[in-house]
Amino acid sequence: MTGNNNKILIIEDDQTIANMYKASLKQVDYEVAVAADGEEGLTSAVSGRPNLILLDIMLPKMDGFAVLEKIKSDDKIKDIPVIMLTNLGQDEDKERGKRLGAADYWVKADLTPAQINDKIKKYLS
Repeated sequence: MTGNNNKILIIEDDQTIANMYKASLKQVDYEVAVAADGEEGLTSAVSGRPNLILLDIMLPKMDGFAVLEKIKSDDKIKDIPVIMLTNLGQDEDKERGKRLGAADYWVKADLTPAQINDKIKKYLS
């Protein structure tokens, strides 16, 4: 247990995937919130002020790129690191995410939940 109080917001519409990441992150003592669509994710980011956001791209109501743009244009939450966590691995998607202000861009299929936990540590240390 790290004993930290870091809050992570997962914006992911696939409940199975969201629950898998949530369970994995809770094992290392992170406080985790989940939002199932882009609008809910944006609202949760503003109200919950997480320390880190894991953001899928393919989302109902508002896609991840639109959510990222809104986060980065809001003075209250623009400094929260946002990591795109998606199955879209095309270079143009990665470049768009970085251009819009994503701290990083991870392809789900390339990483286990444990690897994601390790990568998150560097953003929250």
